[in-house]
Amino acid sequence: MPRRIHGSAAPTRMTRTALAAALAAAWACSAPVPTDEYDVLIRGGTVYDGSGGPPRIADVAIAGDTIAGIGDFAGATAATTIDATGHAVSPGFINMLSWATESLLVDGRSLSDIRQGVTLEVFGEGSSMGPLNPGMKREMVERQGDVRFEVPWISLGEYLDHLVERGVATNVASYIGATTVRVHEIGHEDRPPTVEELGRMQDLVRDAMREGALGVGSSLIYAPAFYAGTDELIALASAAGEYGGGYISHMRSEGNRLLEAVDELLTIARQAGVRAEIYHLKAAGSENWDKLDQVIERVEAARAEGLEITADMYTYTAGSTGLDAAMPPWIHEGGHDAMIERLRDPATRERIAAEMRTPTDEWENLLLAAGSPERVLLVGFRQDSLRYLTGRTLAEAAAARGSGIEETAMDLVVQDDSRVGTVYFMMSEDNVRRQIALPWVSFGSDAGSLAPEEPFVRSSTHPRAYGNFARLLGRYVRDEGILPLEEAVRKLTSLPAANLRIEGRGRLASGYFADIAVFDPETIADHATFEEPHQLATGVRDVFVNGVQVLSEGEPTGATPGQVVRGPGWEGAPR
Repeated sequence: MPRRIHGSAAPTRMTRTALAAALAAAWACSAPVPTDEYDVLIRGGTVYDGSGGPPRIADVAIAGDTIAGIGDFAGATAATTIDATGHAVSPGFINMLSWATESLLVDGRSLSDIRQGVTLEVFGEGSSMGPLNPGMKREMVERQGDVRFEVPWISLGEYLDHLVERGVATNVASYIGATTVRVHEIGHEDRPPTVEELGRMQDLVRDAMREGALGVGSSLIYAPAFYAGTDELIALASAAGEYGGGYISHMRSEGNRLLEAVDELLTIARQAGVRAEIYHLKAAGSENWDKLDQVIERVEAARAEGLEITADMYTYTAGSTGLDAAMPPWIHEGGHDAMIERLRDPATRERIAAEMRTPTDEWENLLLAAGSPERVLLVGFRQDSLRYLTGRTLAEAAAARGSGIEETAMDLVVQDDSRVGTVYFMMSEDNVRRQIALPWVSFGSDAGSLAPEEPFVRSSTHPRAYGNFARLLGRYVRDEGILPLEEAVRKLTSLPAANLRIEGRGRLASGYFADIAVFDPETIADHATFEEPHQLATGVRDVFVNGVQVLSEGEPTGATPGQVVRGPGWEGAPR
């Protein structure tokens, strides 16, 4: 039988590289290839190597977890042979913003993502799965909804290892959340940290970086992240930068103060001396759509200056978060229970309702950004008694309950004892198309990796969970021709890998990990809709993760070869 290479990434890198070089040299010299030298041969596909260059017809050979070579392997044999004639063969896609942190704990297949060619899930938008103190750990258990899981870990590194030990089809990686370290040290209070607290927060970042975190992630429209000042974020980003980490942010505003939010991100990058990325680039609210030009100008000027600034996006005109995102951030001070208490108090409710109706630049009111309650869709409830409202708009819910819009929103959050999953239609289709073509923009679903079965179908979701990447390749690349397929593949693979400082992934090249997607460019398509989101994409036929096939003929194999992909500061990395 062919030999497989096992073990962690770093210790086997020299072995993989030497093996790939030897095999490539042997082929170049037309040396005989021993029978079963390769584990897998993917034959006759159109290879898009991730560089953005033109494709070519070639075979891809896999040995163990590594790409052994790309070329003409007509005389070689393998334990498994895949006929890729008429199909694209590319590096596996990188989901730059995944919320599969919980879904993978109960279903490691990562089905909605591998059906789109995703082989790496990147976590950490503001909140990360560690580090946890006892109170945070208790709250994580108590606040669970449809997805139920135990929490045996404390640090972020322990969570990632736990996930892989349980078995996942995709690779996983994470930023450490700026919100998480803030809550760890000062809870949900609206105040700056003391010097001592900030020092401990920086130490938590350093610990996470040594465990393999990619950098620091923030999500500044949400409390308690909203309470953090720019100086605090610079300090955390600087700590990550000591280990080669970056800063990535759901900025303080994507609407009325979008330009000021971009300026803040650039300030953090400059003063911390780190690269920075904008999460899910957008201009939210019709009155802000024309600001995209200035955003692009600011980013490209910074890039010309020498700053490493990038962005990612999802391919939809609606975002999704909690219904509480239509309420002022001060109601969250003290945590969830304190928020519920405020929402029950008649006098406080009057103040909250008034602020929800009033346009402001002081906080991000997603209800007003959507333009009307008819453009606010309710998709996720914890309580069975409220699930009948799933798929209805906030306007429909208010009419059915005979109460005002703001009162209905507050009542639903209280009665469900949750944020209430909500979709807000806020963006311009023209802007989505423009962003897709930007050379420094990659892609992220901003969603869990789900399956159209229990427990996920108990709630609705945003269709981006099932269609973000297939929608890019089908609608925007094939049907609308916004950018060529080779450039789209680059933006799904080598671009995010370079931004993340991940070695050995994001390209089809000898010595790289064998994370590979085989798909039909003529048929790849998303099928999930806002009305019926639990529908898998089609057109991706085969997916390999670390050389192991996790999708075969469009069906999951059940294999779970996913590994933790660690950042540049990992203390276990070779020196």
